[in-house]
Amino acid sequence: MSRRPLTVGIIANPASGRDVRRLTANAGLFSSTDKVSVIQRLLAAFGATGIERVLMPTDMTGIAAAVQKNSHGRQAREGHWPTLEFLDRPLRQSVDDTRQAARWMAEREVALVAVLGGDGTHKAVAAEVGDIPLLALSTGTNNAFPELREATSAGLAGGLFASGRVPAAVALRRNKRLLVREPARGLCETALVDVAVSGLPFIGARAISRAEDLAEVFVTFAEPQAIGLSALCGLWLPVSRQAAHGAWMRLGPQAAETLLAPLAPGLLQGCGVLDAGYLQPGVPQPLCLASGTLALDGEREIEFNAHDRPTVTLDAGGPLSIDVPAVLACAAQQRLLAIDRSHPLHPLNLTHPDTLGE
Repeated sequence: MSRRPLTVGIIANPASGRDVRRLTANAGLFSSTDKVSVIQRLLAAFGATGIERVLMPTDMTGIAAAVQKNSHGRQAREGHWPTLEFLDRPLRQSVDDTRQAARWMAEREVALVAVLGGDGTHKAVAAEVGDIPLLALSTGTNNAFPELREATSAGLAGGLFASGRVPAAVALRRNKRLLVREPARGLCETALVDVAVSGLPFIGARAISRAEDLAEVFVTFAEPQAIGLSALCGLWLPVSRQAAHGAWMRLGPQAAETLLAPLAPGLLQGCGVLDAGYLQPGVPQPLCLASGTLALDGEREIEFNAHDRPTVTLDAGGPLSIDVPAVLACAAQQRLLAIDRSHPLHPLNLTHPDTLGE
């Protein structure tokens, strides 16, 4: 029986980094060209660490087409990129495309899924892949779950784990999540970073970018350097990714103390802090408002009224992700990236510069 090729997936959300906060704040644009560059750096690192096949979905913005075209070029040949396989199915240009691609990769039993996107993209992928680890790369707007990192280093870490050279006990981190439940409606939704309670009655424009629209925030973790809703707790009551607990904050303009927080890139607003505290796992928290909307990971998704009783619960069973610093530290300690004469990227095997392009 032939051995299956060592396979990983890459999902790049074409819409990430393009939301309304380009207009309401000063967020930068992460273009399709930028995403192609990130993917190609991943492919170089995957090829160097023994990954043989990469699965990718097609898209309508030219990302997959550009990667496929460049995979036949000199850079791909000399970098020994893995073989590419594309999921070519009808596209809806919605989050359903991301979910469909993630399910396909799970069915193919990939070793990991590299995700290019923001918090919402990572949440959508995590919901479909179970315990397949995520290699999280930030290409969204208010990113808290995916940390900013160079794709080449991230790809090396992912490849070292996927090829079995770094054990799961070192390479993987179990993340927290927030569960939003409303039993009467059969509702159970998940957030990876934050759930915000707003008095706005309708979903409308999904992003929340005004302090006066916020009544309460729950977070799984909150880092002082964060941008977005989790920055409220991050600058008031920080919680690490590794801590068992989370945090919450109640907000209102009449508060005695006001916090200046970056709710979006370039958008600083004063937010009145009525109360704050730690969020313990497994304890359902009622909301401070009888009606309004709930934003999960920065975007309003759920409307509720006086007849509903939604709760928010911190849960330890979130997705697995690659701990890039831990993997690369292990690689340094054990010299895992030392290569011998048989490796195609050994200097004795490289084409002489004078012959390039011949």
